[in-house]
Formats: sequence, structure tokens, C-alpha cells
Amino acid sequence: MKITSTEFVISAVKPEQYPDDALPEIALAGRSNVGKSSLINRLIQRKNLARTSGQPGKTQTLNYYRINNNMYFVDLPGYGFARVSQETRKQWGKMIEKYLTERMNLRAVLHLVDIRHAPSAEDVMMSEWLDHIGIETCVVATKADKIPKGKRPAHVKVIREKLGLAKDRPVIVFSSEEGLGKDELWAWIKPRLSTDGGTDGEPSETEEA
Repeated sequence: MKITSTEFVISAVKPEQYPDDALPEIALAGRSNVGKSSLINRLIQRKNLARTSGQPGKTQTLNYYRINNNMYFVDLPGYGFARVSQETRKQWGKMIEKYLTERMNLRAVLHLVDIRHAPSAEDVMMSEWLDHIGIETCVVATKADKIPKGKRPAHVKVIREKLGLAKDRPVIVFSSEEGLGKDELWAWIKPRLSTDGGTDGEPSETEEA
């Protein structure tokens, strides 16, 4: 997809702070430090719009990024990080649950998992919960550049088996460093940005890095 404009809008912690312009939203869920911010930056061809950090647990709010003035990426707090208090994790959980179950503008979720490791118990729980509440989800296997190309299919097989994914459920292998999977991911996202299955008038070409 051709990217013409990008903007960080707000770090929200409650529904009253969510944008009210009714644009479709694609949320990103995953463990802390799985690469959500890096994925956003690669998809929109910006290096630092979504702030990345080597410190897990840094994202503690719902971060809204408006793309082309016709959609949002919503970066959710990472789960599975033990170095925050139980009370903080509880608050994050309530905030994420409220957003995912009540947000009318939410169209789909990108569920990020680290391709190098078998999905954790938290990954499995998130996958099952997303299925339970009926949100359309695409699993994204991040950090693919960290393992040899020939070993990637085996790692994807482990992800599918651990998460119990049906054969028709997408798993997109992705690398924010190399751009691998960028076009495939946009191809999955674009039909979900309009209620009629179209692309809201967006051109089909992809802007290269």
C-alpha cells in the first residue's frame, strides 16, 4: 500500500481517550519485545514513528497511529513480562480486554509471536481468547531474519501446532529488518479496512523502502 501520511495520535488508557473519527482500527497484540513497534515502522516505511525499545514492558498504553487518514494501527501493551507488578499486569489486562471486546471500530488483530521460539502459554491463551470473542486474527511470526531461511517452515509448523491453528488460518513470516512479509501483511489488512470488502479507495501499489 502506498503510504502518504502517518501520525502518532494518542496514548490512551480509557475509552474516552480513543479517537472519535470512526476510522477502522487494526490492533497489534503480542508478548513484550516481540516487535510490534518495529512492525508498524516497517509497514509504514518510517524509522521512528512507533517508538521501539530494548526494555520489555515499555508500552503501557494503547498507542494510536493514524495511517493515510483512513485507518489506525493500535499498539497494545505487551503481555508476559514478569518485571512489572501483578497489579499493573491486572490493569493492562482490563484495559486490553475492554478495548478488544467493546471497540466498534476494531476490524482485526495482528497476533505477533517470535518465530524463534515455540509460542508461550501466554501466546496460546491470547490466541484462544481472540478466537473465543470472534475477532478476525492474523498470526505474524516476527524476527524471521534471526533464523536461516530453510528452517523457517519448521518453526511455522511449531507455531501452528502450538496455537492449534486451522490450515486456512494465515501465518505470515515477517522481518522488520529485511521487510520480509510486508506486502503479504498489507494484502491481508487492506480488505478489512472497509465493511464492503474493498480498500477504501487506496491504490494497490506498495511504496518501497
